[in-house]
Amino acid sequence: MAAPETLRVVLRDGFRLIARFVRAHPVSFALAVSGATLFVSAIVASALVVGHVTDTLIIPVLDGGEALEARWVGALAAITGVAAWKAAGITLRRTAAGWLQYRTQADVRSHLIEHQLGLELSWFGTRSTGDLLAVAETDAHSGTFILAPLPFGTGAALLLVASIGIITWVDPMLGLVAFVALSLVVAIDLRGAWRIFEVFGTVQESRGAVSGVAHESFDGALTVKALGRENFETGRMTEASERLRDDIIRVVRVWSLFRAIVEAFPAVTMIVALIVGSIRIGSGDMTPGELVSVIYLLSLLAMPVRLIGYVLWDLAHSLAAWRRVEGVLEVDDMVEFGDAQARPDPSGADVEGEGVSFAYGEDTVLEHLELEIPSGRTVAIVGPTASGKSTLAMLLARLWDPTSGTITLDGRDLRDFARSALPREVAFVSQEAFLFDDDVEGNITLGMQITHEEVRDAARLASAEDFILQLPDGYGTRLGERGVSLSGGQRQRIALARALARRPRLLILDDATSAVDPSIESAILKGLRRAELPSTVVVVAHRQSSIVLADEIVYIEDGRVAAHGSHADLLVSEPGYSRLLQAYERDADDRRTREEAAT
Repeated sequence: MAAPETLRVVLRDGFRLIARFVRAHPVSFALAVSGATLFVSAIVASALVVGHVTDTLIIPVLDGGEALEARWVGALAAITGVAAWKAAGITLRRTAAGWLQYRTQADVRSHLIEHQLGLELSWFGTRSTGDLLAVAETDAHSGTFILAPLPFGTGAALLLVASIGIITWVDPMLGLVAFVALSLVVAIDLRGAWRIFEVFGTVQESRGAVSGVAHESFDGALTVKALGRENFETGRMTEASERLRDDIIRVVRVWSLFRAIVEAFPAVTMIVALIVGSIRIGSGDMTPGELVSVIYLLSLLAMPVRLIGYVLWDLAHSLAAWRRVEGVLEVDDMVEFGDAQARPDPSGADVEGEGVSFAYGEDTVLEHLELEIPSGRTVAIVGPTASGKSTLAMLLARLWDPTSGTITLDGRDLRDFARSALPREVAFVSQEAFLFDDDVEGNITLGMQITHEEVRDAARLASAEDFILQLPDGYGTRLGERGVSLSGGQRQRIALARALARRPRLLILDDATSAVDPSIESAILKGLRRAELPSTVVVVAHRQSSIVLADEIVYIEDGRVAAHGSHADLLVSEPGYSRLLQAYERDADDRRTREEAAT
């Protein structure tokens, strides 16, 4: 794209961005611009007052020796009134502009989170967590930064127009000088803003990279320290930080070059105005007071001229950051929902899968799978590694949708449920138990209106209450980010309690007790069968002690249901199932042998 076209695109998209923000909060923007207009008009008024006082008070006193008498009272009142006028404008502008900017930032961040949580789960695998954090924090802040100087910049533009008009009215020749000088300043700032736009985009990407490296280093601290890779991670951060440093230096270099040129213009303009004005006074075309007003106006215009430049440069900065925000908001891999509502039915659910296929890209995992699970039954899903067990569990919870076929809950297609309706009937617990930086009870309720007694019942059923009561503050103990203060098995049991507290009609456990001692796992599964919990339970299991507790076994092989029946029946009729359980048993024996040797 040619340079002028690129400049037009930057300006066009920049003003569209401004219009988007202003439409969202028009009242606060109007108040901020009103405050800026008050301030600007006070500046113009102050110039006129100074000129009038010069001609009617100062020069007569200095030249003619006239007495001040009471005239100084009126002059002082006029100057004081203008100062109060200016102060009111500053207060209104700053208050309203601050509210506009920070309210918009909060809106953008909320919109980002809401939009991303509505996307398909697979999308999150395409972006690093650190980069998304940078978008939500740094880019959301930088993308709205234009709102800080915008109201004052709007007022400054009005000041420029009014000032050039007044100067031209006072003396057309000086008006032409001011117009040419200010036009050159704006043209230089436009050129600089265009030059720096792409550099700002690189800076934002580099900030995202730094955030990504930092997030991985902190999140993977255990692995880094266990493998002695501290220096390696430090090197990664150093490389990313130095790249960001170099990009910022490029910005500063371009900024400094253009600002140095622009900063020289006010002084040069005033010198030219003084020379031209002196000539005009000598010819009798203007008075000294009028020249004082013009010079005073030009001196006051130095800051607004700079501010207009800041607006243009901040616009380029904001637009570069907003492109990254927009890159997330424009993703349309949204999960589609219907209008079916959850049934408040205290019973298990019939689950059926018909012709279910699923693929990760071109890698087919499930193919034309048929499944039928009666209400209230406990079913174990068993199969070799990479046979599709966890994929099926996630499809049953509608964390993914099948590429073809249907999965129904009591005859209702999972895709027909309204948003947030299906989780009221289906609870999913994964192997990787995620806990929030909250206390134990907060991690179990997650904002649901559940009584403390119901929380305790769920914790008992998950065999979690004994260790919870041993924590410093029991259910009120804060667990830290990701539940860092607990063991893996403890985290899994709290995650299970979280699911049980919702009394789901379908409970899906995807190897959700893998970190729990086998005896405790058996106690949990036996407790689920004895409890007054009518749920249909689907368990992805690897331990034979857990598998034999299920009412039925679904044996998956090569992405299909190879066999479905009781444990005893499958041991006889399905050789693959029998061999798999023997392999599980050998692994368990090996682990026990290693543990005994270690002790």
